[in-house]
Amino acid sequence: MANTYDLGDLVRASGVFTDSDDADTDPTVVVCKYRTPAAVTTTLTYGTDAEVVQDSTGHYHVDISLTASGDWYYRWESTGTGQAAEEERIIVESSKF
Repeated sequence: MANTYDLGDLVRASGVFTDSDDADTDPTVVVCKYRTPAAVTTTLTYGTDAEVVQDSTGHYHVDISLTASGDWYYRWESTGTGQAAEEERIIVESSKF
């Protein structure tokens, strides 16, 4: 489900990873990708890029500054232990000013 925000908002994109027993787990590799309305993709990796923050076991976030109106997308993915993927859409409304 898409969320609607205003141009200039700072959005926290969260990713949660669980194992087959639905217990929170830290995957081997955690990646967050986001794409702007101009189709520019940023790829961030936990442990390499400081923008990816681990809040607790299996819980991560990236703050995204919404600098353009239109449809943004972000994707969390992991490999190894806790392999998973999840995508979300963000709708950014243009400013009336």
